[in-house]
Amino acid sequence: MSNTETKAQAKDRTAARTTAKAASADDENDLGAAGSQLSTAPKEDAARDDAPNLPSLGVIGWARWFWRQLTSMRVALLLLFMLSLAAIPGSLIPQTGQDETKVADFLNRHETLGPVYEKLGLFHVYSSVWFSAIYILLFISLIGCIVPRTWQFVEQLRGRPPKAPRRLNRLPAYATWRTEAEPEQVREIALKVLKRRRFRSHVAGDAVAAEKGYLREAGNLVFHLALIVMLIAFAWGQLFKSEGTKLILQGDGFANTMTQYDDFKSGNLFTIDDLDSFSFNLKTAKATYERNGPNRGTPRTFESHITYSVGPDGKEKPATIKVNKPLVVGDSKVYMINFGYAPVITVRDGKGKVVFQDAVPLLPIDGNLTSSGAIKVLDGYRNGKGEKEQLGFNAFFVPTFAGAGKGEMLSQFPALDFPVLALSAYHGDLGVDSGIPQNIYQLDKKNLKEFKDSKGQLLKKRMLPGETMKLPDGAGSVTFDSVEPWSRFQITQQPGSGWALAGAIAAILGLAASLFIQRRRVWVRAVKGADGVTVVEMAGLGRSESAKLPEELGDLAGLIHDAAPTAQDRAADADPGSEPVIESGSDAHVAPTEGAETS
Repeated sequence: MSNTETKAQAKDRTAARTTAKAASADDENDLGAAGSQLSTAPKEDAARDDAPNLPSLGVIGWARWFWRQLTSMRVALLLLFMLSLAAIPGSLIPQTGQDETKVADFLNRHETLGPVYEKLGLFHVYSSVWFSAIYILLFISLIGCIVPRTWQFVEQLRGRPPKAPRRLNRLPAYATWRTEAEPEQVREIALKVLKRRRFRSHVAGDAVAAEKGYLREAGNLVFHLALIVMLIAFAWGQLFKSEGTKLILQGDGFANTMTQYDDFKSGNLFTIDDLDSFSFNLKTAKATYERNGPNRGTPRTFESHITYSVGPDGKEKPATIKVNKPLVVGDSKVYMINFGYAPVITVRDGKGKVVFQDAVPLLPIDGNLTSSGAIKVLDGYRNGKGEKEQLGFNAFFVPTFAGAGKGEMLSQFPALDFPVLALSAYHGDLGVDSGIPQNIYQLDKKNLKEFKDSKGQLLKKRMLPGETMKLPDGAGSVTFDSVEPWSRFQITQQPGSGWALAGAIAAILGLAASLFIQRRRVWVRAVKGADGVTVVEMAGLGRSESAKLPEELGDLAGLIHDAAPTAQDRAADADPGSEPVIESGSDAHVAPTEGAETS
C-alpha cells in the first residue's frame, strides 16, 4: 500500500513540476508578447548553438549573408566612421581640385612620399575610387536598413497595443488597489485618462492596453532618411557644382560667362548652359581698419557696392556685397573674398607717346597689404632707336610707407596713408608670343635685359603718386599716377546645399527624438475579486530602463484613483483614503524588451 502511495505521490510531484514549467513558459511568452514590437530593429535569428549541421550556403546563401551584414546597423555605423576618417586626408593634404600649385609644390618637396600619395589618390580624395566605394556602400547600407524598418513601423502604427499579460506584477512598474467601482467603470475611466495623456489605447478583454512614444522610432527613421538626403545632396552638389574667381577693378564689370573668369572649376556633369545669366559692375570697393589699440590694422569692414542685372535685358539694381553676405542670383552666390590695390601707371616712349595707361592689380603678400606684381607693356612701344620692344617692370607697393631709412619696404598699415610704389625696369621680349601660358603677376626674364642707371646697376626707383621714373638713353618714362582699389569675387553654384542643410537639421531633430523620447506601454486591468470588490492593477513597460516610467505610472494611477478611490471599508490593513501601492524594480524576472539592453 505504501509503495502504491509513494508512486502516486511521485507522479503528482512530476505532474506539478511539468505544470509549473509550462506555466512559467506561458508567462515568459506572455511577457515577451507584451514587450514585442517596441522597436523596429530587425529580429535576430535564434541562437546558433543548438542548430543542426547544415549544408554549405552556396552562392545565393553567401549573397544573402553579405546583404544581411551590409544592411545591419553595425556595418552602417562602421561605414559612417570610415567615411569620416577617409575625409581627413582631404583636409590635410593639398587637393588638385582646390590648388594645383600646392600639389605641385608638395610633389617637388617630397620626392618619395609624393608619388605614393599620388598612387593612393590622396591628392583627389573625394573623387578617388576608395572614397567612392565607402560612400556608395554607406548609401546602400542605409537604404537596406531603413526600408524594412519603415514597413515595420507602418505596421505598428496600423496595429494596436497588445493585450495585458496575465501577471502584471512581474513588469518593472506596477500599481494596485481595490475599489468599489465596477470593472467596466474603471476601464472607461482609464481609457479617458490615457487618451488625455495622448496614449494610443483600447479595451482588450478585462484590461485597457495603451502605448506612447512612437516618435522615438519616427525620429530614428527620420535620422536615417536625413543621412540619405545628405549623401544625395553632397553627391549632387559635387557633380553639378561650379566655382570660379574674378578680380575686378573699381569701375569695371563682370558677366557670368566662362571667358570672364580668372579661374574656373566644375563638377563632372556641369555644362555651360547651367550658368545663371547675370552681370554686375563694381561701383566702389571699400575697406576700413582698426586705427588704434592692440588690434591696430585689423579689418573692420570689406564692402563692394555694385549694380547688377539678371538676364540680357534685366533692369539694373543696386546691391552691397560684404564678407559672408553674398549676392544671390538664382542658384549662384557672389562672395567678396579679397581686397587690394592697383597702381595706375602711364608709360611713354622716347617721343612722349603714351603706349600704356592702366591700373595694374598687385597681389597682397601680408596683412598690411604690402603687394607685388608685374607691369607688362606688350605692344606699341619703340625704344630710342625706333626699334619695337616690350617693357616689363617688377612692382612692389606699400599703402603706408614707413619712410626712407626706416627698415625694409613693408607696409605699416593697410589703408592708403602714405602710398609708395617701387619699380625695377626691363626691356626685350616678354615671351608672351611663345604660346606658353604665363603668370600675369610675374616676369619671365629669360629674354629680357635690365635698364641700367648711371652707376651701371639695375634701374629702380621708389615713387609717390604723381612722380615719374625716366628710362635711360631716351627710352621713355613711367609715371605713377594714382591708386585704384580692387575686389576679388568668388562665384559659386552649389545646387545641393539647401537639401544638405535641411538633411542636417532633420538628422539632429531625429537623433534628439530617438534619444530623449521613450517608447512605453501601460496596461490597466479591473476585475472582480473573490469578495466582490474590484481589484485594479496597473503596469508599465518601456523599451529601455528609465526612472521616469514608474513616475509616469504613478501619475496615471493617481488620476484613475481619484475617479475610482480605494474601497475603505474592505481594504485589508489600509488606512482611510490610502493611495495605490506602487512597485518598481522588482526582483522578479521580466522578459527583456526587444532591442533593450539588459544587465
